[in-house]
Amino acid sequence: MATEKRIRTATINRDTNETKINLTLNLDGGPLEPTTSSTSNGDPKSHATQSSTSQSITIDTGIGFLDHMLHALAKHAGWSLHLRTRGDLHIDDHHTAEDTFIALGSAVKQSLGTISGLARFGYAYAPLDEALSRAVVDLSNRPFSVVDLGLKREKLGDLSCEMLPHCLQSFAQGAGVTMHVDCLRGDNDHHRAESAFKALAVALRMACSPVVGREGEVPTFTGTCEQQLDELVYRGPRYQ
Repeated sequence: MATEKRIRTATINRDTNETKINLTLNLDGGPLEPTTSSTSNGDPKSHATQSSTSQSITIDTGIGFLDHMLHALAKHAGWSLHLRTRGDLHIDDHHTAEDTFIALGSAVKQSLGTISGLARFGYAYAPLDEALSRAVVDLSNRPFSVVDLGLKREKLGDLSCEMLPHCLQSFAQGAGVTMHVDCLRGDNDHHRAESAFKALAVALRMACSPVVGREGEVPTFTGTCEQQLDELVYRGPRYQ
């Protein structure tokens, strides 16, 4: 008898002194119930909204360029994502951007639930005109990131360029993954950043994909006891 496919979804409501975040994620796309407040003033941000039979994406963080990067990440990872962040932008963009990616990483981790039967590793190159980026991901349960985007501008839109690598580092911590993201070449900072997020999206999609014939197997080189320990640690309270 065929095993019923598990719905890989999570909902995060994160409320701190700095930010209020409502997020719903489905790693495999498809229809998605919106969060309790997924748009501002009832109107979706058209630059970060997509509705099709395969995906539903609505993103509104209050920072246009951040929305743009999140939309690229969700679209090319194959996710459905409804996300609304309201943060202390009267101070600066730091808390809003950082907390959004912590929440997104946590949602990815919750959605996965287990890495058994998955590819575990993912890698991709993505171009955008003259820019080319590479991303390599390991669902390792060892949160670590190396990010080199080579950005030269101070800001892209209303987002500080220094926040882009920090956002990716925050995502890696929240998701419990190891990832290396590098922009290899490019003259335009917008292109460099966007190609990096697209490469990461494709790498994550590969890493999170089930492998036919490996159902129930934990993709690690260690022995059976170590596999079981890895599995317990991945799903255990350490990462709740």
